Amino acid sequence: MAAAEAHGPVLSASSDLKACAQRGRVEVFRAGGVPLLDWRENLEFDGRGTLWVAHVTKHRVEGYAPDGTLRTTFPVNGPGGIRRGPDGLMYVNSGVNPLTSGLGSGILRFDPTAAHPKPEKVVDGIPGINGLAIDSAGNFYVSRELATGVLKIRPDGTKDEKWTRAASVFGTNGLEIVGDQLYASVITSTSSPVVRIPLNDPARHTTVAELSPNPLDAKVLDDLTSFRGGLVVAGFRDGELIRVDPKSGRSCVLATGLRMPTSVRVPRGFGGHDPRHELFVVEASGRIVRVTVG
Repeated sequence: MAAAEAHGPVLSASSDLKACAQRGRVEVFRAGGVPLLDWRENLEFDGRGTLWVAHVTKHRVEGYAPDGTLRTTFPVNGPGGIRRGPDGLMYVNSGVNPLTSGLGSGILRFDPTAAHPKPEKVVDGIPGINGLAIDSAGNFYVSRELATGVLKIRPDGTKDEKWTRAASVFGTNGLEIVGDQLYASVITSTSSPVVRIPLNDPARHTTVAELSPNPLDAKVLDDLTSFRGGLVVAGFRDGELIRVDPKSGRSCVLATGLRMPTSVRVPRGFGGHDPRHELFVVEASGRIVRVTVG
């Protein structure tokens, strides 16, 4: 396979970005349908053997077994970011599809161990939302592509307006918590930035990397995840997974050949799938793919 190009300073031999020396191998886990009409928006593993997928255009959440079998589905209006909470329950944003936002938007939860999961409302009336992250105390962080400030919501459903105003980043999409830091991809900026927001001092947010030095080459960044001590970001426009070192800001292309990737996650507790070497991706093409990294 061809060597991946690097953005920014030359990578040191000791950097874990050397994983990009060979592109990841892309395999189809679940075939898609009509691109855009079969838009799968987000995914998360429950740690108990099920992959949960937010299918935004079919207005449902899907549960998959490690062999790709569809185990269950249940209706959710325009589901978006989906994450496992510290309580072991699953949480999913609703009303993400702008065509159905009038039907209600907020955060729902469901029990992944139930034979027939039934989502219940946690927070209501928060339009224009997309990505989701949950900290160890159960606080919710919600991205908003057309607003300034990552929205923080306490476990009791109240909004932390002070925190949100301090996290004054416009146009966030993907969210990932690593330790005491919240990382966010920005979809609206032509420089394709990834930002770091300290959970305890959000006003001190900084840009980790800008992945598009040329404004005509905007990546249109979507979701991101933690992987091997760094970050992996989905580049929607070019069908890429981009590896970012949050310490140095260096980056390289880890995988290509995807079709409008929208979210990427590590398979934890998912049969024999190896979280050290595999990533799962959902796409606006409708596909679910597995990327194997050497």
